[in-house]
Amino acid sequence: MERWAKALVVAVVVVGLFGCTKKQSEQAAPSGGAELGSVNGSASGVRWSVPKRWTPQGERQMRVATYSVPAAEGDSEPGECAVFYFGNDQGGSVDANIDRWVGQFENPGIPARATKEVNGLKTTLVQVSGIYLAPGGPMMQSQGKKSNYRLFGAIVQAPQGAVFFKLTGPEKTIGAAEAEFNAMIGSLTKQ
Repeated sequence: MERWAKALVVAVVVVGLFGCTKKQSEQAAPSGGAELGSVNGSASGVRWSVPKRWTPQGERQMRVATYSVPAAEGDSEPGECAVFYFGNDQGGSVDANIDRWVGQFENPGIPARATKEVNGLKTTLVQVSGIYLAPGGPMMQSQGKKSNYRLFGAIVQAPQGAVFFKLTGPEKTIGAAEAEFNAMIGSLTKQ
């Protein structure tokens, strides 16, 4: 191969590598196409931005925050994103929490699970769907079965202990909120 052809190949490879790097960093941007609002949450030495369409709810036992997610067209109820922080080295292991969340579904199948770094914070993500057993109350007993439900969860290894994000609701509502949930998780930063 002639010298100019080799130089052209090297130039194409270099441009391709930089182009890929730029696209990957654009895809990892916190907003992911979802609009984050001016409301922020914080716990355990981390801060996050809340999606604009979500409504902060009042205080609830054992929760740092609770957000209501508007119902998608055709769904009869909204979704809910609960954020938990129990203290340093509290709340159980990542695997135990994922097993508990999966156990809140009847015959859930294999959950989708991934681990990634978000602004220097190790984050484990999980998705599961099926018949939700709607746990509630002090003993987390089932409040009745809810068909076609979905859960997106994120467990963030924050500086002062794990923070747990649990988004649940009707399948279409949670599917419509997926980009917003990912944007909120992508907005996590250390305080």
